[in-house]
Amino acid sequence: MSQKAVKTWCLRLLPVLLFFISFVTYYCSYAILQSYGGTSKSLNSSKSLCGGWLTQKKWESLNFSINRQTQLFLKLEDFFWREHLSKLPLPYGIKGSELLLLKVLAVIANYQVPASIENLECRTCVVIGNGFAIKNSSLGSIINKYDVVIRLNDAPVRGYEEDVGNKTTMRFFYPESASFNPALHNEPDTLMVLVPFKQQDLRWLKEILYNEKRVSKGFWKPPPQIWLGDFSKIRVLDPHFLHQTADRLLQIPLHPKSKQPVHPTTGILAVFVALNYCDVVHIAGFGYPNTKSQRHPIHYYGHDTMKSMKNSYHDLNHESEALKRLEDSGAILYLHPHL
Repeated sequence: MSQKAVKTWCLRLLPVLLFFISFVTYYCSYAILQSYGGTSKSLNSSKSLCGGWLTQKKWESLNFSINRQTQLFLKLEDFFWREHLSKLPLPYGIKGSELLLLKVLAVIANYQVPASIENLECRTCVVIGNGFAIKNSSLGSIINKYDVVIRLNDAPVRGYEEDVGNKTTMRFFYPESASFNPALHNEPDTLMVLVPFKQQDLRWLKEILYNEKRVSKGFWKPPPQIWLGDFSKIRVLDPHFLHQTADRLLQIPLHPKSKQPVHPTTGILAVFVALNYCDVVHIAGFGYPNTKSQRHPIHYYGHDTMKSMKNSYHDLNHESEALKRLEDSGAILYLHPHL
């Protein structure tokens, strides 16, 4: 075959070769994305894909204009070794609450996450909401496989293990949502994470820690007067995360003009914390019933209905839209069908 003929054949085969390379590249990329975002994805595939450029790309795609922060909890050193400036009072800053925090942090003196989690190259996390959607889901065994399981408020575990599992790494709460005996629905090593929405929340914790006279004023619901938890497992969430959830994710005005302010729920806050700390973030039990009936239950437990949310301090529709944006971007994945 002449040199000219060889050259002609090479030119003819070149488009076919380029098409083949493009097809293989597309197929591999599609397979990887499907394995990450598909609803049938196993936890092992999550581990193989988390970390590195993929996690960073997902964070950057959210356009929060802030860096991921993995130091979750306030620590005593913040108040001694450098000036802890805060322009806002709680819930978005600590202005005016410094002395209360000093007393609280002096007793608990803990701000770490267990080394077994902190040292992981890849952290798979699931945030379990309290919504009715998780009822009869049979997700319990799947939930227990995650490195970090975050639960909210006083949501029970005992009696609901088949749907919600029984592993709890962290439980976010505030005084009105606290259980007097955390051992009932948590593990011995569960971190009890106080989310301070107001100064009175820190005062409640101080009174518990120092066994002082309890003051019940300033709460929308009486908090426990006795708390039987392990003080060494208490952590205080840095208000930075509530601030960024409100400002960046939900775009809530930090200086509202209305008499009734709107604050993020502990659920959407926990999702934002997980996005900062974890490499893979999945959620379950989020969302409220899409019904006009005020009698429809809203939790997988208890008897609260949609009617109880009528005068809420939260914008539930706005939060639902934010979760949809996170899902569409690939930052989070629901473990069950949802509206």
